[in-house]
Amino acid sequence: MKVPAGVETGNRIQMTGRGEVGPGGGPAGDLYVEIVQTPHEFLVREGNTLHLALGISMTAAALGTTISVETLDGPMPVVIKPGTQSAATVLIKGKGVTHLRGGGRGDLVVHVEVHTPTKLNKEQEELLAAFAKSRGEKEGESDMQRHDGGFFSKLFGR
Repeated sequence: MKVPAGVETGNRIQMTGRGEVGPGGGPAGDLYVEIVQTPHEFLVREGNTLHLALGISMTAAALGTTISVETLDGPMPVVIKPGTQSAATVLIKGKGVTHLRGGGRGDLVVHVEVHTPTKLNKEQEELLAAFAKSRGEKEGESDMQRHDGGFFSKLFGR
């Protein structure tokens, strides 16, 4: 049986003449196959759009990098711009699921998750402390406290 590209859970495929033989030796009826889509290991489907979670290190997020990700067409490079934040998305046009009736493909949305190390050795702690000092960061102070304005200032006019 050939399953067309773009089908999803709940779609039915009609196979004419492949069902049970009719009463009294009459012609065979039709067979209907209902599609049930199994979850993919790392891609999540939403219509014709695919979503992929991509974990990167904080240094890759800060400095930028190019990372190879798996797509339906095989590996593809994704450019992570310097300064990328957690929850940022990278849109890759035309790398999603084929539209059922033809006419192109959906998109692939790469969701970036910046991973902060949980264990540092002495040298790494010293390097990060020096980095924070070079940025003028003070212990116990958040970025929200250091910025003028920001989301809530704009929201509440303060």
